[in-house]
Amino acid sequence: MEESSPRMTGGTREAPVNISPAVAAHAEGEEIEVLESTDVLPVAPEEVQWKSLFDKYDAENSGFISTEQFRDLLATHGSELDPHKLEVLLALADGNADGKICYQDFVNLMSNKRSNSFRRAILQGSRQLKGCSLRDEVGLGLSQRLVRHVAYETLPREVDRKWYFDSYTYCPPPWFILAITIAEVAVFMYYGIQLDRLVLQVSSPSFLKSPLPYHPQLRSQAWRYFSYVFMHTGIEHLSLNMAMQLLVGVPLEMVHGALRIGLIYVCGVLAGSLAVSVTDMTAPVVGSSGGVYALVSAHLANVVMNWSGMKCQFKLFRMAMALVCMSVEFGRAVWLRFYPPAFPPCPNPSFVAHLGGVLVGLTLGVVVLQNYEQRLQEQSLFWIFFCVYTLFVLCAVFWNVFAYSLLDVRIPPAP
Repeated sequence: MEESSPRMTGGTREAPVNISPAVAAHAEGEEIEVLESTDVLPVAPEEVQWKSLFDKYDAENSGFISTEQFRDLLATHGSELDPHKLEVLLALADGNADGKICYQDFVNLMSNKRSNSFRRAILQGSRQLKGCSLRDEVGLGLSQRLVRHVAYETLPREVDRKWYFDSYTYCPPPWFILAITIAEVAVFMYYGIQLDRLVLQVSSPSFLKSPLPYHPQLRSQAWRYFSYVFMHTGIEHLSLNMAMQLLVGVPLEMVHGALRIGLIYVCGVLAGSLAVSVTDMTAPVVGSSGGVYALVSAHLANVVMNWSGMKCQFKLFRMAMALVCMSVEFGRAVWLRFYPPAFPPCPNPSFVAHLGGVLVGLTLGVVVLQNYEQRLQEQSLFWIFFCVYTLFVLCAVFWNVFAYSLLDVRIPPAP
């Protein structure tokens, strides 16, 4: 039987044929994808041999064997398996309280699926795999070392890290963060050439004439609540946001996928512009800080909540540096907001979008990142925060429709 470790092709790991590495041991009560014994998965050719071996112990043809028989099977033929996969199977045997192993659970694990029975076994057992940590593995290629680094940056448990390391294939790549970053830089360069200014572009009289920034006088143009992320006040603003966006967003997307990271980012962007429209009603909004701060604050909160399990190097120093960068960028935004505008009566862009992004990251973002590999629709806490977020959006929409006229707010003229 061929070893099922990842293969390298052109610097990229191909998807393993039969990879079933370690399994995430989440907090009690969390739900993951349930694979019942009736969910029959296709059996790879290499598994036919294991099926015959399993049947030798299953004299009654019941689909179950005892954990003692399962350990004997692994002791005799386990050398043919990938070490990570063997650890998973041994953990299933060690933690199973029922005293028997289902063949379909065996197939699920061999097919890189985490079954509910394995989750229960880990919860009832020690939660720890007995093998060496992923960090101690040697002979890894450059791309494998990158994946291992990302695993230690974002995941708090060794079982999660091994599972992610063996299953990640770079397909798809972290396209969302890369695409949004390229678009933001391209738009900035376009307006830098058009305005003939790279520093403090916001002081140009033509800056807010773009169809992208949010302006309170043009709040009926709904796309501006999102499109403002492509405009930045200057190269200093863009640089800080892009640095945090790439350093935090790319690893998070490699682990959690574009859907989850895109959800956090877009929710942070929308919350930022709506928060400004409610609390700083006369100010425009530009910059990607709402989405960036949602990602960064969610990641930092996840690190703090799982501090003992996070094994990234210099985590205290790096967290301090992230907070310093966020504080510098936020302080600059506050200073710019109250600095005399170059073209009154229109004020400078608001800083409240940063706070909206932080609130999204500390609520919805933490829930999305906390449960690795658990489907969002199965998380009750996710739905609670999502409903609260939806309620906020609806209230902010009604505020934008009625409050400006009722409060007789003096809105600056359109650019």
